[in-house]
Amino acid sequence: MKGVHFHAAFVLMALAFTLASAFDPSPLQDFCVAINDTKTGVFVNGKFCKDPKLATADDFFFRGLNKPGNTSNQLRSKVTPVNVLQILGLNTLGISLARIDFAPYGLNPPHTHPRGTEILTVLEGTLSVGFVTSDNRLITKVLYPGDVFVFPIGLIHFQFNVGNTNAVALAGLSSQNPGVITIANAVFGSNPAINPDVLVKAFQLDLNIVKQLQSRFWMDNN
Repeated sequence: MKGVHFHAAFVLMALAFTLASAFDPSPLQDFCVAINDTKTGVFVNGKFCKDPKLATADDFFFRGLNKPGNTSNQLRSKVTPVNVLQILGLNTLGISLARIDFAPYGLNPPHTHPRGTEILTVLEGTLSVGFVTSDNRLITKVLYPGDVFVFPIGLIHFQFNVGNTNAVALAGLSSQNPGVITIANAVFGSNPAINPDVLVKAFQLDLNIVKQLQSRFWMDNN
């Protein structure tokens, strides 16, 4: 019987180790430059890899992050991402970057990154930032140039320019493709639309208000 218990415990430990390793495996090569040609590549972390011998400097390069994003939109903000879609060499490396531009009183609305923690530093302006914990506690701070703030993976967070001048921030993320889910867009702008009765009960709103919100155009600042 002891042997059976030991065997079961060993299997559980092996399974746990396998799951932990599968969550974020370390690459077994120097890099894996992503390509879209399925005939000559190897599928790794959602992308096909280029033959390392064919990699060039351009596979690890992006130009233009010094250029302000266009904030002429309803949110008065613009996110310029630099992830695996912009730098193919980021594939499997677990890191990416974004520039966020804000017009006066611009907002990067409540959103979440399902696959990455974010660390943000303010370069210009004054930002009110915050995130909501899993027990609905708001953790918030006003940031000035040079300040740094961390948004843990998966938690809803936001950045709001509270100044009357433009603001700029740089954000690093712990994934080559962290993803982004903007809360209002996902809830009221999904395709197909969520059953209005669900949203009426969830948000304790009148049905007409829910339908009005669902009929609006929910823009994306990415």
